[in-house]
Amino acid sequence: MWGLTFISRHDFLKHVQLTIQQYGENLVAYDLRRLNSNIVDPIKLIFDKFIYGYSWEEIIKNEVFRQRDKSNNNSIGYFHQRIFQYVSGCVVPSSGWDVIYTKDGGITLPEGDKVSKVFVEIKNKHNTMNSASAGKTYMRMQGQLLSNDDCACLLVEVIAKNSQNVAWSVSVDGTKQRHRRIRRVSMDEFYKLVTGQEDAFYKMCMVLPSVIQEVISDSDAVTIPNDNVFAELKKIAENENGSIAMALYMLGFGTYIGFGK
Repeated sequence: MWGLTFISRHDFLKHVQLTIQQYGENLVAYDLRRLNSNIVDPIKLIFDKFIYGYSWEEIIKNEVFRQRDKSNNNSIGYFHQRIFQYVSGCVVPSSGWDVIYTKDGGITLPEGDKVSKVFVEIKNKHNTMNSASAGKTYMRMQGQLLSNDDCACLLVEVIAKNSQNVAWSVSVDGTKQRHRRIRRVSMDEFYKLVTGQEDAFYKMCMVLPSVIQEVISDSDAVTIPNDNVFAELKKIAENENGSIAMALYMLGFGTYIGFGK
C-alpha cells in the first residue's frame, strides 16, 4: 500500500523522475578533459591522498564526485521545492517565492495567529545565508507583511539545527528584528503544516530510496555514468615513469616552468 496521503504514488514517481532529469550533464561519464575543464588542484589531491590514506583511484573518484556535487545541489533544490506543486493548497510560482500556501478556513500558526496565506522561501541548510543575505531576505518578508497583513512568511530549512517552527530573529542594519509572523521553520514542520500529517516528511523519506531505485531501473533515459578518468591518468603516468602524482601535476601545471620537461 502507498503510505503517503498528500501525494499519489504516480505523482511522486513522476517527481523523482523529473528530479533525476535535472542532473542533466552530470549523468554523462567523466573523462580527463571534462574533469580538468575546471582545472584540478594537484597539490590538494596529493595532500588528501596521503593524509586520508586514499588510493590514487579513490582520490580521483572523490574529485569527480566533488565536481558533480556542486551542480547537483540545484537538482536537489528542485526536488524540495517542486514536490509541493502536488500538495493541496500549495502553488510553486515560476519566480518570486518558492512556495505559496493557502487553506480554506485559514492557517493557524504556533502562537495562535490565523492567516489566509503563507509565503515561503526554502533554503537547503541553516548556515547557507550570511548576515547580509539573511537581512535582505528578512526585509523582503517584512515588505510582504506590509502589503498584506493577513499572511505569514516562512524561511523553511531542509537541514535545520532542530525541528522547529519559531519566530525568526535577525539583525538588520545592526538592529535586532523579530516578528511572530516571520518564522524559521524546519522542513518536517513545514510538511506538517501543509499536509496536516504529523510525520509526513518522515514518511516521504522512508519511501524515497525504493522509489529512486524503481525509477532508475525502469527508465531507459537514466544511465549510471561509467567514468574513465583514472584509466586515462594511468596512461599518462606510463609516460611519466609510472607516477600518478606527475600525471596529476601535468593537468594543472603542464605549462609551468620545469614541468614541460
